[in-house]
Amino acid sequence: MNFASDNTSPVPTQILEKINDVNHGYQNSYGEDDYMRELTDRINNIFETKKAIVYLVSTGTAANSLALACLSKPWDTIFCSPISHLHQDECNAPEFYTGGAKLTLVGQSDKINPDELLTAMLSEETRGIHGPQRGPVSITQITEKGRCYSLEEIRQISKIKSKFSSLLHMDGARFANALSALNCSPAEMTWKAGVDAVTFGCTKNGLLGVEAVIFFNTKYAREFELRRKRAGHLSSKNRYLAAQMLGYLDNDLWLKLATSSNTMAKQLSAFFESIPYIKLHHQPEANMIFADMPRKVHQQFFKAGAKYYLRNGGLDGNEDELITARFVCSWSTTEEDINAFIVAAQKVIY
Repeated sequence: MNFASDNTSPVPTQILEKINDVNHGYQNSYGEDDYMRELTDRINNIFETKKAIVYLVSTGTAANSLALACLSKPWDTIFCSPISHLHQDECNAPEFYTGGAKLTLVGQSDKINPDELLTAMLSEETRGIHGPQRGPVSITQITEKGRCYSLEEIRQISKIKSKFSSLLHMDGARFANALSALNCSPAEMTWKAGVDAVTFGCTKNGLLGVEAVIFFNTKYAREFELRRKRAGHLSSKNRYLAAQMLGYLDNDLWLKLATSSNTMAKQLSAFFESIPYIKLHHQPEANMIFADMPRKVHQQFFKAGAKYYLRNGGLDGNEDELITARFVCSWSTTEEDINAFIVAAQKVIY
């Protein structure tokens, strides 16, 4: 009954087998291996292009921060949501890797509103050399509140950034979950909608530790190589990162894993909807659920062995106070897990 995070899940057997498959003989190091070339071709095919340039790193923080460092200058500002990974979860890594570019927080929501983005971008470059210059826009797909940007929303954001000759970065930490939820193609959700670079997130969807940075605007790609090396994120035995990605893409495993976690979240949310004193923030669009419930319900769930995160309070305090919970289903969450939680919950809820 572990719903703490999709980062806590194990690694699919297929991925471990793929790593073992490449664990023989000799391969060139630092990304010059045969597997990396194969992966680049496959990603280009999946994204319906021939010119995308692909790089691998082992963490999402490095992927996002290094990509944005290539898309911005130290005197720029990066436009993002106040609930984005960039602002909440990267320990100022974007500012560090860009050499000082600041973050301009757009609105109050997890999703950037196009009108608010326009206002924010208009307000910059109004003080000459005394203020920050307009840099790229970054959106998180899916957001940290579990919602997806629709294709139309991405296109609207892209139109606005284009008015200012800016760039659009997508933090695709849960890229596959969004793709499954929207039932669209990778190309439709990225470069066809105006995205210049995407972090193709994989670790939250089951991989051991690898993220792909894909540049559709190849003008900025070469710089990534230099920044990745300088930052200490160029893996000498890159074939093992590429192997994870190849196993991930084999037989559409990446989409199957994401679809499964999304489906489990819908089943869990259906149970929550049947309980009158549990209030969903919104219908889950992918694999994350946010719900308010009395503290005493959380106390009983935790006592029964459930694991998940509380957002605006702890287990101690007024028993009737509503506390927000985040439940995350991973690729390895099963119907048995959901049913076990429901059975345990039914025994303790009032």
